Amino acid sequence: MSTSEMMELHRTIGHLRQCVGSLRTVYGDASAVRRLANDVERLGIDAGELDESPPRMSRTPSEAERVAVPEGPYDQTLWLGADDEGVGGHPHEHR
Repeated sequence: MSTSEMMELHRTIGHLRQCVGSLRTVYGDASAVRRLANDVERLGIDAGELDESPPRMSRTPSEAERVAVPEGPYDQTLWLGADDEGVGGHPHEHR
């Protein structure tokens, strides 16, 4: 994430903390409020871990990772005996 995205994430987590605090004053120590508080705390921990670790660089696939797909039609014998269920055909029909 970029610096601005991380700042926005931390700002949003802070806003969530405030909202959960407001809910606590209305609902008290309800289990749902405790779970929300726990979730927000976990978000803060995860965001902090992202701050401390360097972002992975997006990489382009190397030639070894690329698979060439021919533009011509497929060899029809590849599909002999294949099940046409769900496509509207019958497996024993020859076209």
